[in-house]
Amino acid sequence: MVTRTFEDLQIFAKRRKKLASLAGGEVLVLFSGKDQHLGAFRADSHFVYLTGFEEPEACAVIRPGLDPEFVLFVRPKDAVMETWEGYRHGPEGTKDIYACDQSFSIHELSKKLPELLKDAKSIYFDLGKNPDHDRMLLEARRQAPLLNRRSGQPPVPIRDPKDILAPLRVIKSPQEIEWMREACQLSVKAHQACMKMAKPDMNEKQIHGCLMFHFFDQLAQQEAYSSIVASGPNATVLHYRDNNRVMEDGDLLLIDAGAQKYFLNADITRTFPVNGKFTEPQKQIYQSVLDCQKKLIPLMQPGFSLVELQDKAIAILTEALVELNLLSGSIKDLIADKKYQKYYPHGIGHYLGMDVHDVGLSKQDDKPVPLESGMVVTMEPGLYIPLDDPEAPLEFRGIGVRIEDDVLITDKDPEVLTAGLVKEVKDVEALCQS
Repeated sequence: MVTRTFEDLQIFAKRRKKLASLAGGEVLVLFSGKDQHLGAFRADSHFVYLTGFEEPEACAVIRPGLDPEFVLFVRPKDAVMETWEGYRHGPEGTKDIYACDQSFSIHELSKKLPELLKDAKSIYFDLGKNPDHDRMLLEARRQAPLLNRRSGQPPVPIRDPKDILAPLRVIKSPQEIEWMREACQLSVKAHQACMKMAKPDMNEKQIHGCLMFHFFDQLAQQEAYSSIVASGPNATVLHYRDNNRVMEDGDLLLIDAGAQKYFLNADITRTFPVNGKFTEPQKQIYQSVLDCQKKLIPLMQPGFSLVELQDKAIAILTEALVELNLLSGSIKDLIADKKYQKYYPHGIGHYLGMDVHDVGLSKQDDKPVPLESGMVVTMEPGLYIPLDDPEAPLEFRGIGVRIEDDVLITDKDPEVLTAGLVKEVKDVEALCQS
């Protein structure tokens, strides 16, 4: 559980106040989630964004402009359960610390929810996540008009919370940007340690352990996502998760990993030689990916879009694939026929924040959504040549390379939040050999 200061908690109050300026009669019903006891509990991002509260089995009812405006339902105090599972704030402690207008036991939610919904013009609720919550919400919505003697009125609509929260979350506040810098900096240090540590005959799992040690040694909350530590041909598997192969002399190692701090995530990928020296074919693939990234990062400015960046990435990487004799034909035809997807099958980037693939649209009404100052976006070109690809030159088979950085969009030049982690060939080799 993150220790909150009074100043930290004011951030959540400011977010709710900003929400009030956008909403008119909308009511948000947000659940924190259920603790599955399979690792560190991570509360729902929308819930945390507006409350700062981190316990499982909690519900926030937020009614911008209405009274009460912010109501929390939480687990009651229970000495026995706290012995097993840890401290609970309880309704009394929650009200004092988290500045909610009212707080109750979660067991009272079904009884009190109809009253809290009776003035709603629409309800923002994530249908389909939990069947029990769905049934409770739908029954409360059915009962709510009866409290105002409005039987026969059509039920108010239920909308996705992303519709109202995504525009707020996708633009990071100055404090959120500082927290993301911190998450990125500690993730950079963990990657640096792994690049120095990796050697032939080590297991991928040992490198994963190095990542975890350096994340938590710097007081990260947790991994931002399940780290990918993929050596040799495993690097051609985009979401490789086994992390359990013995690395061989001459392998590349692809590490896609980031830490979470203050509920905000880093997302970094580097690919490097485990023996400290790229082979010539590895260097050719690597340099093609790096050149693509270096051409695209300067374009990450307000007005450009992820759609445009993807189109440019496809053009740059398709041209590189032709130069490497991995594809043949005209660039235009290869792009039209999507031949590049065999070696570049994913997008060029995504929004980053409280979720690794954060809220925000790349298109709206079939039109590209332009980047704005305050967004944080990943930039991650890659090329992946399957080991069993009979059409690829033999020397390239089994090589997978991705280079990923986290970029803050500003009114001036983009700021690469992960710039501290080397990526030029000579710098990568020097760090690996240090």
